[in-house]
Amino acid sequence: MTVDWITTQGLTPYPEALAFMEARAEAIRAGTANECIWLVEHPPLYTSGTSARSEDLTDPDRFPVFEARRGGQYTYHGPGQRVAYVMLDVAARGRDVRCFVRDLERWVIAALAEFNVKGQIRPGRVGVWVDRPDKPLGPDGSVQEDKIAALGIRLRKWVSFHGLSINVEPDLSHFDGIVPCGIRDHGVTSLVDLGLPVTMTDLDLALRRTFLTEMEPGRISC
Repeated sequence: MTVDWITTQGLTPYPEALAFMEARAEAIRAGTANECIWLVEHPPLYTSGTSARSEDLTDPDRFPVFEARRGGQYTYHGPGQRVAYVMLDVAARGRDVRCFVRDLERWVIAALAEFNVKGQIRPGRVGVWVDRPDKPLGPDGSVQEDKIAALGIRLRKWVSFHGLSINVEPDLSHFDGIVPCGIRDHGVTSLVDLGLPVTMTDLDLALRRTFLTEMEPGRISC
């Protein structure tokens, strides 16, 4: 199965991204286009998923807000954050949405591991997290955790769109206008915030290498 990789330079307007994804997903289902991974950056904006709560948009006038119609709650996109839109045939990958999301998380974790970052999955919290032993312990004495990658997908006739975002070097203060993914007890970090001089190109190469081992059709593994 052929997967087209597209990397768009500069900042892609969010409505343009939505239109492209919807059209490509329809073409994949019709058999007239290959699957696609689209790597983009957006101008600063917030998106709301199907579970978004109005009280989690704490600064509604800070950046444009778009209804994404993907799973999840509020999230931020902006410069310095790699967004990977995944237009893939989930029917060919086992027809199990929960396992598909877990494989997306494992793909992110494998890519982060190339930079010696240990990404982790937490029960009840979609996305990828990292421990922060460099920060003060939490009130219960536990090591603090920060989110480094967010996930949210939508399916149409078993073709996925939307996808994931990984923080390379965004302005982390831009997350202050929302409660990211509805989670108040944990922070947000990036590769550069962790002290790693990783570029967008570095991450893109890691994503391509690890996709081959983590997202091949037929290897869904919950």
